[in-house]
Amino acid sequence: MDYEAIFWDIGGVILDLQSVRAGHRAFVESLADEHDLGTERALETWREELGTHFTTREGTEFRSARVGYHRAVAAMVGHEIPEEKWLPAFERATRESLEPVDETVEAIRRLDGHLHQGVLSDIDTWEGERLLSQFGVADHLDAVTTSEEVGRTKPDPAMFETALDKADVDPARALMVGDRYTNDMEGASRAGVHSVAFGGSASEADSDDPAVTYRIASPTEILDIVGVRG
Repeated sequence: MDYEAIFWDIGGVILDLQSVRAGHRAFVESLADEHDLGTERALETWREELGTHFTTREGTEFRSARVGYHRAVAAMVGHEIPEEKWLPAFERATRESLEPVDETVEAIRRLDGHLHQGVLSDIDTWEGERLLSQFGVADHLDAVTTSEEVGRTKPDPAMFETALDKADVDPARALMVGDRYTNDMEGASRAGVHSVAFGGSASEADSDDPAVTYRIASPTEILDIVGVRG
């Protein structure tokens, strides 16, 4: 297959998810220390508030993580705190903790110039752009499509349609690399895009599942799939 575009998810594909948890914990610990709160209770409140924020949305509607963070901060300390008071600390703590999936960074850099590369992620635009810049891959990407931009989350067809429009390619000539079965594999398959399962729930699909086109253990295997050498 002569592929002309590849779409990368961020969480679990470009961004190491364990480092996300570490970054959030570092931020909550700093806030708990500043406001004389119990760290474990603060962490529990943070997780509960964010969980409620995202799980109570309707269908594939977009909900801003930034709004969720703001609500979680207020729940932890017991009152509203202006964003300008907590956001710098959040960005500092996560910047120092977040780590990329190194093999994905390598693959993105090596694929630069060979085909259209886009990001297709359920993330706030500001956070996605910050991560891509921090990991040194922003300049190797041709487009970024976020749920904040589209107003929906995967597997909503609008997400894939937006990314395909930016790439100006036929769905059958595109690949979606993701770690979530329903959002990435099924979503891509329904849009006519070939899917690549990497980790997470995507890797747990049956070996003959038609929603999964390829399975990889390392993102650098993408180079062989699209026929890029060296």
